[in-house]
Parts: sequence; C-alpha cells; structure tokens
Amino acid sequence: MSHDSRTAPRICPLCEATCGLTLTIEGTTVTGARGDRDDIFSRGFICPKGASFGGLDGDPDRLRVPLVRGEDGELREATWDEAFDRIADRIPALADAHGPQAVGVVLGNPNVHTMAGSLYPPLLLAALRTRNVFTASTLDQMPKHVSSGLLFGDAHAIPVPDLDRTDHLLLIGANPLESNGSLCTAPDFPGRLKALRRRGGTLTVIDPRRTRTARLADRHVAIRPGADALLLAAMAHVLLQEKLADPGPLAEHLEGADELAAALADFTPDAVAAACDVDAATITALARELAAAPTAAVYARIGSCTVEHGTLASWLVDALNILTGNLDRPGGALFPLSATARAPRAAAPGKGFALGRWASRVSGHPEAKGELPTAALAEEIETPGEGRIRALVVLAANPVLSAPDGDRLDVALAGRLDFMVSVDPYLNETSRHADVVLPPPPPSQSAHFDFAFNSFAVHNQVRYTPAPVPLEDGRMDESEIHARLILAVSGMHGAPPSAVDDLAITTAITRAGAPKELADELTGESGPERRLDLMLRLGPYGLTLEELLAHPHGIDLGPLKPRVPEILRTRSGRIELLPAPIAADLPRLRRALGESPAPLVLVGRRHLRSNNSWMHNVGSLSGGSNVCTLQIHPDDAARLGLVDGATVRIESAGGGVEAPAEITDTVRSGVVSLPHGWGHSRPGTRMSVAAAHPGVNVNQLLDGTLLDPLSGTAVLNAIPVTVTPSP
Repeated sequence: MSHDSRTAPRICPLCEATCGLTLTIEGTTVTGARGDRDDIFSRGFICPKGASFGGLDGDPDRLRVPLVRGEDGELREATWDEAFDRIADRIPALADAHGPQAVGVVLGNPNVHTMAGSLYPPLLLAALRTRNVFTASTLDQMPKHVSSGLLFGDAHAIPVPDLDRTDHLLLIGANPLESNGSLCTAPDFPGRLKALRRRGGTLTVIDPRRTRTARLADRHVAIRPGADALLLAAMAHVLLQEKLADPGPLAEHLEGADELAAALADFTPDAVAAACDVDAATITALARELAAAPTAAVYARIGSCTVEHGTLASWLVDALNILTGNLDRPGGALFPLSATARAPRAAAPGKGFALGRWASRVSGHPEAKGELPTAALAEEIETPGEGRIRALVVLAANPVLSAPDGDRLDVALAGRLDFMVSVDPYLNETSRHADVVLPPPPPSQSAHFDFAFNSFAVHNQVRYTPAPVPLEDGRMDESEIHARLILAVSGMHGAPPSAVDDLAITTAITRAGAPKELADELTGESGPERRLDLMLRLGPYGLTLEELLAHPHGIDLGPLKPRVPEILRTRSGRIELLPAPIAADLPRLRRALGESPAPLVLVGRRHLRSNNSWMHNVGSLSGGSNVCTLQIHPDDAARLGLVDGATVRIESAGGGVEAPAEITDTVRSGVVSLPHGWGHSRPGTRMSVAAAHPGVNVNQLLDGTLLDPLSGTAVLNAIPVTVTPSP
C-alpha cells in the first residue's frame, strides 16, 4: 500500500448477502476490496463480485453526465439542469393531456441495493398517481409476497430459515452457493451450510440440476422442473394423513388446518410421483424426516417461484413449516426484525391482503401488491386506446433483457413512446431508448444502508457506511437525482431537493403519532441520513444515526426471535392456512397430475460472478464459469446428435435463440439450462465488455403469455423447448 493509500469500510451492494468490505483507496480510486473481518455480520467473507468492487466502481463505460435526445434523434451529453428541464416539460404535460395512467414506471432489481432506490420510488409513485407500475418482483419473487400476504396479512412478512441453529434444512429451487441467497440475507451462505453439516444437521436439496449447493447436500432430489408445488403438496398430505402434523404454539393462532387436509386429499405421494419424477417412497421419506427433525426449515426460491404454480409452491413452503411446528421458532423459519421496521404492535386483526384491486388495461391481469406483470409492459405501450402508456420512467431496470419477449418490448420502446426517462449508470439495451438518461454515481461515492435486506436477514443487525469517496465534480448524488425527478414530474420543478425529504419526514412523524419537534432533533448531513435517523428512532430498537456512525462495522441486535402474533395483519388476526385465492387455484394444480410432461424443458441458472444483466461489463467477472451456454445431459445430447461446444438452436412457443452446447451430467435428462441476463448484442449500447461476450437472451424464448395467475409472475422455468444442431 502506498503512502497516500487509505482503507474504508463499505457494505457490498452487489447481491443480497450485504457483506462488509474493506476498500483500499488511492486518492479517489478504489484499487482493492477484501472482506471486512470486523463486520459483525459477514466476518470477513467475500465473493468474487465483492472482490471486483473496484472494477465495477471504476468501469470507464459508466455514464458520467446526463444524456438528452436531440432533435436529430441522437443522445448527447447535457447539463443536469437541461435534463430535468426536459423532464419537467414533458411528463406533466403528457399526464395532464392523457391522465396519470399514461405514465408507467419500471423498477429494477438494483433499486433495492441503494439507499436512494429504496427511499424515493414510493414518493415518485405517489406524485405520478399511476397504477401502471412494473417491477422485477414479477420476474422473480412476487409469489412469495403474495403467499405471505394471504397467510399473514402482510406481503412483506417473509420468514427466513434460521440457518445458524436449524437441524434440518430443505432447499427447493435455490442455489445459494451461486446466488449468495435470495429473500434470505446471509453472508457466507456456503459457510453456514457447511456449519450445519458439521454440527450433525441434514441438508436436502431439491433441484433438477446438481448445483454446487446440491453437491454439498446429504440428499439431492432431481425433481422434474415445475413440479415443486406437487411434491410439497404430497409432503403436506403425508404429514396430515400420518398424523405427523404438530403446529405447536402456533395452533392457537391458526385457522384452516382441517380444511387444508381436505384440500390436499388428492395429492398423495403415489398420485404426484409420475408428475414430479420422484418416487413415492422418497416423497414420503422427505416428509417424515422433516417432521422427525428436532428443528427444521423449508426454504425455496427462484426455481420454485418462476413456474406455473409459483404462488402455490411458496404457500406450501410455509404450510410445511407451520404443520411441523417450525414456523416462528428458533431453528425453524422466523421473521426478522430490522432496525428500521415499525415498532411491534399488540396483536389485533388487520386490514388483510387483497389481490386484484385493479387490472391491466389490455389483458386484464390483476394487480398484486400494487404491481402489474412486467410481461404485460409491451402491450400496455403498443395497444391504442385510453390509458395507453405514453411516457415511461425506468429506474435501474433493463426489461429488454430481463422480461419475456424483449424484441417486442424493444420495438415498443423505440416507436410507441412519446417520452422516456432512465435512471441508469449505463447506456444498455433499455436505456438506449430513453429521451433522458440520468446516471447515478459509482457506489464508492454513495452512502449505504440496507432497508430491504435487513428485513430478510438471518441475524438481526444494523450497519451503515457513509460514502468512502467524495462525490466527483460533475456528478450528482443518487438521492438528489431521485428527489429532483420527483419535483420535475409533480409540478414542483425548481424547488430545492431537500423539500422532498422534508415532506417525507413530516409525513412519517405524523403517521407515527410522534411529536413534530422530533424533526429538529434529527442528525445527518443529507436528506437520506436524516430520514434514516428518523426511521431508526421510531424503530423497535430506538437507535440513532449517531450510534451507527460510532459503530462502523455494525451493531449486533441478536438472533431472530418468535414474533407471531405481532406480525399478523389478516382480518381474522390469525394465520389463515387456506386462503380463498389459494383454495380456488388448487384445482389447476390438481389438473397438472394428469398432464403429459414435455420431452425437454428449459430452466435458468445463476452465476456466482454475475447478477442478472447489470454486471456483465466488468472484465474481472467475465469468462470462467460465467458463460452463456446451453447445458444438456449426455443422454439427451446423444439422442439429439449434439456435440459439446457446437452451436445449437433452442426453440419454444415464444421464439428461438442459438447458443453453444455444454454437455454435462450436472443437469438431469429431459432438462436443458440457459442462464438469465445475457443478450448484449443490440446496437446503440455503450457496454464494451458485455458486447464482446454478448451471449443470448433466454427470455426471447418466451412470449409473455404464460404467468402464475395469482402473482402475475412470468413463467421462466420448465418451458418446453426443442434443441437441434445449428445448420
């Protein structure tokens, strides 16, 4: 380290694990990153993404100043004032002329990785008054929100496995050794699983691929893709039929147990075995092992969500945890309590959770959690009529690659919008269509607090890291970008950005019933810091921003604790084990018992050195295992005449793509696997590394018509395909 080098802590914003980093900084350049051994949560763990923090932070392809589309149709560099002037001139006028539904908003995954992306979008949506809201949730996790809403009355009350204390962990459609966890914030997920094994616990993985996680397991069950809900229903049937169900203390907070037994009567292990391609004896054993374990937790993620029965699978995960008495107890699945959560309240009936309060204009898709299916975005832009989306605000999203049928959306964005704004550090496949691009600064120049992920953490803790590098001249802080965007679209253009934070603070104090003088006590050098200070003060631990700043490596708030019934918000004030929308959808699952499986189906896969589409431009993360290949079993390859490394043609009802074949027995026969987030071959982008290794867009195989009906989530897995040698 040179004499002008220094180190600074920074929470990693590149995946859900939220590991603590120690950055090495030369002047204003991040030259290295290692795990922070003093971090109270991650204890020095780091993955390749975190180690590449400096490369992503200093990527020369990141935009530095706004881009505005000129009269010649080309994007050119502009001043910040010019960019916001253009937004203030166009979006309010379009909303006034055509109504608030003429403006759509798209929120991408990276929003939950930044303070600004967590704090300001709700204020933007309130200012726009639009119901045309589309997020990454309907491409990955919405089924879990819907099932939690129906069970507990709160779509954000998502239990997480108590990894450090459980005796038996059942993972379904999850590969945390590659993903680092999802809806389960757990630094060093691999180490926690190995610790489970060392203390004599059992790890079972249900996945059609023999992933790195599956290779670590005591038992790997290679299920047929898309059959997760059937297998889980059969396991629940065994528990009920063999009188193994024992909810324990939850029984007094539970309703619908008797009705559940009748609803699942047809889902016997023998009945589902063929559809799952898992023998009845194994299914029965899985249920009995779960019931017999001293403590156990069932955890499922993307592979079980992005399928036709994603919400039913998510519901059955919690049903199994409830039936075995493992929900809300140490070693089972518990509800975290973050430092910025609302203070616990006394148990009482709540407002409950409702689906379908409104519907999309064209296809009539019901909303879920205030959102419409992202798969419906293109048709809402291109279909004429009242309420057509004419203007789009895209915050850190790249739906041309991440949503089904990107070609169709690409055309809609290019030719059917009157105006589009993107907040994005890159000119990517989506933002290249924008009339204004607002680039946030690199992460080293931003403070960090995990509002969302602390709510899914396997251990209660709180950490905050100020920006380790000062904001570069010409850059604008991401929070100011969002605040000025809100002012521009709401008719308050020209007001100071602090007005947005002041209003948010006043509103929060009023809703909490706190004295208005509290606003004067808040500390912090920025609006987001003052808002964080307020949330901490009003939160369950009564902390302050000053306390966080005094503990740069975090504050340990203790292990997860039982929290039912305080988390319940159902109208009954109880856990509603068989909600009406779930019961109404079970006949659809029952019909799947008689369906003939397709000869070959497609699933996705995660890469340790990637995160959807936004990290393919970092040279140090490219290559190796991070490649876009079609994995196929040797038996299927031989049957189809495919050669390892040769280009193959993959076709489905939605379209076709070509990719190199990777023949491997890590994927079961009858299944092929292509990763998500690739396809960087479209003109007009400025991502040189990604363009040099473009891969293909797996979502182009989908036409967007197949959705999980309860959640509106696109079916991205278990898609029937044909594979042939490329001519």
